[in-house]
Amino acid sequence: MSLAIRRRTWLQGAAISLFSGVALAFAAEADNTVKPKIKALIVDGQNNHNWQETTPVLKKLLENSGRFVVDVATSPAPGGDMSQFKPNFAAYDVVIINYAGDSWSPNTKTAFEKYVAEGGRVVIFHAANNAFADWPEYNQICALGGWGGRNEKSGPYLYLNDAGEEVRDITPGPGGNHGPQWAYPIDVRLPEHPIMKGLPSVIQHVLDELYEKLRGPAENVTILATAYADPQHGGSGHHEPQLMLIDY
Repeated sequence: MSLAIRRRTWLQGAAISLFSGVALAFAAEADNTVKPKIKALIVDGQNNHNWQETTPVLKKLLENSGRFVVDVATSPAPGGDMSQFKPNFAAYDVVIINYAGDSWSPNTKTAFEKYVAEGGRVVIFHAANNAFADWPEYNQICALGGWGGRNEKSGPYLYLNDAGEEVRDITPGPGGNHGPQWAYPIDVRLPEHPIMKGLPSVIQHVLDELYEKLRGPAENVTILATAYADPQHGGSGHHEPQLMLIDY
């Protein structure tokens, strides 16, 4: 995935799906110019998934591309003192959120909001869209989320119907669901988009959770790839977003 567009927030896709957590990669512009390395920060420390295993993989993937230098900011454990957890977001070109847990301090939240508002890039990596259900600005940045008490007050469900049309479903209900893990295909919806260009039209995913029934503000969203949540696998029967671009 190329995640190098100014004032953009990236959600739910890691070459190919942040929701599913396949891999994270960034593509350079197609020229021979030597460019300075992109400074990336991975934020972790708490998660309902195993951040201790996923962060080293993300870090290695980025560094092996030769395009990144990567630091990691690890929060205190659940219940710990968050007042001194103060990542220097402004020092980085992109911040990858591999975190879902205790609320950050007000100062850290303000610093993050300022970073994004001033053009910082953000990747919300599975399962960081579960985080911060009560933080309005974070939900604007990631557009859709699940769990954490999210419901119709959080915003609509967003998915594509069989005709490929966006549906913003305001039916009351909780945000966030998935059936049993299965190996599902991911459909590229915008093959000529710079992020997706050159990828196959269908990418076969490995065994994983297929996130569905996500809801949130869902503003300024470009859906780049979806996966059909097959009812035979406990799914919603909708084409659920797996990779989205959010223009914050």
